[in-house]
Amino acid sequence: MNQVSELATIDRDGAVARLTLNRPDARNALSLDLLAALRARVAELAKTPDVTVCVIEGAGKAFCAGMDLRAVLDEPGAPEKLLSEIAELTLELRALPMTTVAKVRGGAIGGGCGLMCVCDISITHPEAKIGFPEVDLGVCPAVVAPWLALRVGHGQARRILLEGGTMTGRRAAEIGLVSTVVEEGELDTRAQALSERLAGAGPEALRATKTWLNKLESGPDGGDLAEMVRSGARLSASVVTSEEARTRLRQMFAGSGPR
Repeated sequence: MNQVSELATIDRDGAVARLTLNRPDARNALSLDLLAALRARVAELAKTPDVTVCVIEGAGKAFCAGMDLRAVLDEPGAPEKLLSEIAELTLELRALPMTTVAKVRGGAIGGGCGLMCVCDISITHPEAKIGFPEVDLGVCPAVVAPWLALRVGHGQARRILLEGGTMTGRRAAEIGLVSTVVEEGELDTRAQALSERLAGAGPEALRATKTWLNKLESGPDGGDLAEMVRSGARLSASVVTSEEARTRLRQMFAGSGPR
């Protein structure tokens, strides 16, 4: 197994697969290498018909800290590439035929929260740190906005994205951003019980239901939603490469800016 593929791993237990973001030292921040590994693993899952449930989690103390902008901020073309890869990953993840469950420990921030929103079901704990602080940093969260709006509705999405900041897992569950909240000590067992219950349903019924739900939200050919996500990536890229965003991000990386 090469270094890139080790950044995202798949484990199987019968009809349940576990897809793990494996960059714990960086709180599983979405680098170009991690995104490539995730897209490869999602493509692998798409060709595995006997998997009916996929649990997505982060190694270590966090689910995902969002985009790894520190690594690409001053590299020409890299922020645009990063956002484009995030857009494609979310579309591919949503299109998976199996039911996806985000198991969120620690934090799901920015793009990481977007990944959580793409999943069919999510489970976290009350103290988790969840949200979209992009505007605080001079960044536009357009690439994940469609998924948030589908999750909580346009009114809540406006408030969440324009206010920025983060919220607790408990609050996220109260507004429908997260499906279920349990005590952190119960997170593993409750997520396992949920995945086993889902895997016990009729596999064809699960696939047909998910396919139909995807069509209902995006139209018969899925073009409108896909174009919104890709357009959002381009808009986010135009803002993140602005001088305002660069200044705020450099301040944050130096420890003196908004967090």
